Amino acid sequence: MQVVESAHRLRQSDHLTGGVFATLDLVIRVGLSGGIGAGKSTVAKTFVERGGYHIDADKIAREVVEPGTPGLTQLVETFGDDILAADGTLDRPALAAKAFVDDESRQKLNSITHPLVGARTQELLAQAASNAIVVQDIPLLVEGNMAPFFHLVVIVGADEELRVQRLTELRGMPEDDARARIRAQATDEQRRAVADVWLDNSGTPDDLAAAAAELWDQRLVPYEENVRSRTIVPGPLELAAPEPAWAATGARLVNRLWALVGDKASAIDHIGSTAVPGLIAKPTIDIQVTVADLDVADALADVLADGGFPRNPQTTSDRPKPDPETGSVDEGLWGKRFHGSADPGRSVNVHLRAQGSPGGRFAVEFRDWLRSDAAARDEYAEVKRAALAAADGDRDAYVSAKEPWFDSAYARVAAWRADRRET
Repeated sequence: MQVVESAHRLRQSDHLTGGVFATLDLVIRVGLSGGIGAGKSTVAKTFVERGGYHIDADKIAREVVEPGTPGLTQLVETFGDDILAADGTLDRPALAAKAFVDDESRQKLNSITHPLVGARTQELLAQAASNAIVVQDIPLLVEGNMAPFFHLVVIVGADEELRVQRLTELRGMPEDDARARIRAQATDEQRRAVADVWLDNSGTPDDLAAAAAELWDQRLVPYEENVRSRTIVPGPLELAAPEPAWAATGARLVNRLWALVGDKASAIDHIGSTAVPGLIAKPTIDIQVTVADLDVADALADVLADGGFPRNPQTTSDRPKPDPETGSVDEGLWGKRFHGSADPGRSVNVHLRAQGSPGGRFAVEFRDWLRSDAAARDEYAEVKRAALAAADGDRDAYVSAKEPWFDSAYARVAAWRADRRET
């Protein structure tokens, strides 16, 4: 399952989440999901007890087709009176027998229910307080490609055998039915790909509730406060061994930024050291958003801040570098806009650069050069270590100590680019 194919596909899924581009007061939205029997309800209950504003997608889906609703009327008109039970309520198995026979029938069902669910979700979102942490409880969050629309996605997980045991012993479900339902849903691999937080529920309900409470207190509450106050949480000034998870985190952030900026960007890329396998790095994910010009970047400042990426107004350009062919420096070409992360649990740098700018081109080509040249990676790793030792905990000093090497790397990357063209 591909999580997101494009910004266009994200906008196609918009009705499922209540409108990522809708104008709302400042809130953070947490997408909560997990497979059947995983224990998601325990986490939802814990979040609600601690003040979460709960929106239950399953409950909404039932509400919009209750007797007397336009939704039920449309379903009867489309699929026939025999989808009703004797008491006038929706006979869900009877509807399923008709709606899931082929793609056309399924599309008819979705065309009726999805807009109604989206509209009701939007109503509930609009009622949230300006400092709310909205918890959207969505069983099919992964299957519906909805993860990018949230500030944070929390997945509750447990292995299949434990889930089968819970479903059979606690819910009285036949084992074959339990396994069939589990295997009809997203896999753990697909869920992990979109999970910002994975809550393991292999222990007791109390264990899970405690983990959920800690997540709420230590990450979600500060996150909401930071979004509201436009506060950036800087990452640690330390070097970490390469983490395979950096690539997956980068992909999630790229998808989330596409959801925020849509067609205002021409490209969004995971750049920097965490985008280079095998390279030590500060555990901060760098993402580049390419826009037509910096006026577009400025217009996106509030959109990004509301989405969890406040702007740092002190950074307005990269360090200009001389053109490798002419040796001249055009400082006006090196402007950029810089945003950080309000999430205390994940450090992110978002660089907005104009299409065709030397800084934007260098960011991508520098990453690709390091990916292709092991000697250059090793050399850069040593530069990092020396800069960190010399900086003595000063972030600006660390950056400045690397700049002379970056100046020479700029010319080397230009030569590497030229060689690639010739070959």
